[in-house]
Amino acid sequence: MRTLRIGLCQINTTVGDIEGNTKKILDYMRKGKRMGADLLVFPEMAITGYPPEDLLLMPRFIEANLKAIKAIARATSQVTAIVGFVHKDGDIFNSAALLHHGKMIDVYSKMYLPNYGVFDEFRYFRPGKENFIFTLRSIPIGISICEDLWYPGDPIRTQALYGGAELMINISSSPYHAGKTSAREKLISTRASDNLAIVAYCNLVGGQDELVFDGGSMIFDQRGELIVRGKQFEEDLILADLDLEAVFRMRLHDTRIRREKQIEEVKGLRKIELPGSAHPSQRIPALPERDSKPLDRLSEIYSALALGTGDYVRKNGFHTVLVGLSGGIDSALTASIAVDALGKNGVVGVAMPSPYSSKESLEDAKRLAQNIGIRFITIPITEIFQAYLKTLSAPFKGTKPDATEENIQARIRGNILMALSNKFGWLVLTTGNKSEMSVGYCTLYGDMAGGYAVLKDVPKTLVYQLAEHKNQKEGKEIIPGNVFIKAPSAELRPNQKDEDSLPPYPILDPILQAYVEEDKGVKEIAKMGFKESMVREVINMVDRNEYKRRQSPPGVKITHRALGKDRRLPVTNKYRNF
Repeated sequence: MRTLRIGLCQINTTVGDIEGNTKKILDYMRKGKRMGADLLVFPEMAITGYPPEDLLLMPRFIEANLKAIKAIARATSQVTAIVGFVHKDGDIFNSAALLHHGKMIDVYSKMYLPNYGVFDEFRYFRPGKENFIFTLRSIPIGISICEDLWYPGDPIRTQALYGGAELMINISSSPYHAGKTSAREKLISTRASDNLAIVAYCNLVGGQDELVFDGGSMIFDQRGELIVRGKQFEEDLILADLDLEAVFRMRLHDTRIRREKQIEEVKGLRKIELPGSAHPSQRIPALPERDSKPLDRLSEIYSALALGTGDYVRKNGFHTVLVGLSGGIDSALTASIAVDALGKNGVVGVAMPSPYSSKESLEDAKRLAQNIGIRFITIPITEIFQAYLKTLSAPFKGTKPDATEENIQARIRGNILMALSNKFGWLVLTTGNKSEMSVGYCTLYGDMAGGYAVLKDVPKTLVYQLAEHKNQKEGKEIIPGNVFIKAPSAELRPNQKDEDSLPPYPILDPILQAYVEEDKGVKEIAKMGFKESMVREVINMVDRNEYKRRQSPPGVKITHRALGKDRRLPVTNKYRNF
């Protein structure tokens, strides 16, 4: 029988760390060899990390990546490997190297370059034109890269139906957003069943600035049924024994294959026979058992936030983060995620009560810090605030207190957090959510001051759901119950509530989703059941606060359209979507 043991090496790379990424690839190659793998597959641009952005404009960076692929090729004396790298041939290409018997046998270059959302590949790469299949142990195999799989025609169709490829390898660096796992499953299943081929999809894992790569590598058989799934949000070596004879038997019943083979030369498809592909004689270890169930929606989002935060902190050389604890839901969730990402010794909480901070909020902040086991510091700001007011009394004479005095308190807190950051090398995590960031309900150089915005893409209503999820997962009260029931408030003036300035969040969030993520106008959103005057005011708030968002720290992308790299609007802009 024609069988093949494949290993999908779902690794967490670091952009620009060519030496470290190469070492990790070699480590996983050794693991795969020990497990008897015939073919090992690594993610898209595994050597450079993804996306390397303007590092690709530096010739030395490209040359270092080419040197690394040669070193990796020399380690393939007993295994075949497919590794993502940057190919150079007159121009540069997003490519996959076919490595065998210590050599780079050939290179496949990505044909469809994404240039939407967070992707900008046309800025750097030239699309590939050449297509080939290779034969390993009498098994014809095709290669594609990420976006190539999303198109029903070439290169997949040519490899499978014209060239007879029975196994399709897709290497990918596909970033996460909620709901994408299901979309990928449907896509891969469809490609497998449409082409009567096994499809093996190897995805990157890890955080890179705003992006999180969720792994979840998968293999689907020729019927479109799942064979195996990799872990989500962690590194994994996914092994499977593939029965290619079953693909052949199924294809005997499909006359498309025979007809298409007659005109394969028209498609310019090259065929490569790998030498010395006999199966090793040593006994092959048994495959480990694994759970192929995907995470539920809230577990998935929470895991994405934790991985994105942890990798941003670690990959940028920090060991400890600092969170301002207000006693509210946002800071409570941020601190909880930080502990899950870095451990309790890697998180410090600081409360900075003002004259308007309630006793209950300070108690809730203390209780949260105790529940998650972090160091807790209290630094009152009342005296500092009074000093500011005294200093500004002359220029402010004759004016009434307004948002200016409120924002001074937020900026004092931002100064304190950044002072602690400078003194001890702690990275400040901001706590604002997507709802606040969208409408500008935040203070520049105040609560927006920091290095990473964990909840930047998390709407307020989802913040509550994730906080409840955390408590349910732990089976006890981690985030204090009082945090859920008290009205959201910045506590910058007496009896202040968020709803004094904003619509209730269950109303605000659907309007924001319709406008920010779906580009709907006032009339369309009003037809969803909202007052037109309210919709108009929300859109005005979103539009006039682009300048704030442009100055905000990066944060984890978890929705289809995040603020920042996904949604790019000019700051100076008089157009209104009315």
